[in-house]
Amino acid sequence: MKKKLLFVLICSVFVAGIATTAVGDPVKKIDRKERCPVCGMFVAKYQPWITQIIQKDGTVSMFDGAKDMLAFYFEPTRYGGGGQTADSEIWVKDYYSMEWIDGRKAYYVVGSDVYGPMGHEFIPFESLAAAENFLKDHKGKKILRFAEITLELVNAKRQGQTMKSHK
Repeated sequence: MKKKLLFVLICSVFVAGIATTAVGDPVKKIDRKERCPVCGMFVAKYQPWITQIIQKDGTVSMFDGAKDMLAFYFEPTRYGGGGQTADSEIWVKDYYSMEWIDGRKAYYVVGSDVYGPMGHEFIPFESLAAAENFLKDHKGKKILRFAEITLELVNAKRQGQTMKSHK
């Protein structure tokens, strides 16, 4: 009886561990030769703006800002990605703390007077309060959650701001 109880307890702990496993960690050491698949820029030069998508198969794509990361997210095959990104990990840096945060949980300010490496940018924040303060201080237009961002909005922000041509 004790062995059976011990076995059930061990299995329960194992299953609970699987069920509560959070998203993995972002890649923290960025190779200086790493290029954004959307615009072609070397991302390591823009540490505060770096974002990344880690796909289920472990493929990591780095970007020089949230705007290019979002363009890739919506159209991965257009930029040489392997396809589906809906179940990928999304990592962005909180604008104030520069800490990696889950991009799906972030608050994004659009339309501010702060520009990223490629111009107009989606500025990520971990908290709504920080996003609201930034919006007020930097003449932002709106705060969006990840699920509210559309390909049309991303493309509007990217108008005339690409470095390399794509089909």
